[in-house]
Amino acid sequence: MAILKQAEAGSTVPDLCREHGMSSASFYKWRAKFGGMDVSMMTRMKELEDENKRLKKMYIEAQMQADIIKEAIIL
Repeated sequence: MAILKQAEAGSTVPDLCREHGMSSASFYKWRAKFGGMDVSMMTRMKELEDENKRLKKMYIEAQMQADIIKEAIIL
């Protein structure tokens, strides 16, 4: 977030990337994902991403369980 703020303040992208040891592709990827967000919005987005991962894992586990039950019934 601080790097994006520095870019908005007028620092050049190559200078920022050199200073922070990152590629310009990473910078532009971050800017596309987080540009225009404040810290609270970014925190909320991370929380939602974590919840989404947890729900996907639960779905996969339930699907595997259903597949096992189907196979047990067929046999």
